[in-house]
Amino acid sequence: MNKTLLVCGVDEAGRGPLAGAVFAAAVILDPAHPIDGLDDSKKLSARRRESLEILIQEHALAWAVAQASAAEIDQINILQATLLAMKRAVEALQVLPAEVLVDGLHCPKILIPARAIVKGDASEPAISAASILAKTARDRDLMRLHKIYPEYGFDRHKGYPTQEHLAALNQHGITIEHRRSYAPVQRCILAAQSRPFPE
Repeated sequence: MNKTLLVCGVDEAGRGPLAGAVFAAAVILDPAHPIDGLDDSKKLSARRRESLEILIQEHALAWAVAQASAAEIDQINILQATLLAMKRAVEALQVLPAEVLVDGLHCPKILIPARAIVKGDASEPAISAASILAKTARDRDLMRLHKIYPEYGFDRHKGYPTQEHLAALNQHGITIEHRRSYAPVQRCILAAQSRPFPE
């Protein structure tokens, strides 16, 4: 196979949640082993994503998943942290692609030619595959956080700002995994600071 024709798809998961890392995946699909059913991970059920994840990992020429932590998100902002996670994923690949296709408007700073494609996770199979790997990896990480902080309900809302999550924040305060630069978390911190100390 001509390695110069290989294309890598890149996508992220977890820009909107109030807690946890943002994840990114990079996938180089094998043209000789197409995978049926690839789509934007948000359009797929959790069970379907998990079954496709196995197929992608078995049949792709190369794949990698990386992340940027909540602390990194707070330090450099969510866009830059997302691009950092994408860069880490691409650089972790064991095969060098000729081009990188990135879902969205922005490309990470990498040495390989890259192109951003709006809604690429629905139109480019390699990006769809990356979206699935990023999503399943992040969901597993939130299940890990749920075991550490069961009172927050991470197993249900995956860190997104649901009413349940906001209520848990107000009741229990923030964890080390919460993104302090996000407005709802900032409000929780300020509210806690304004409460009088018990006598």
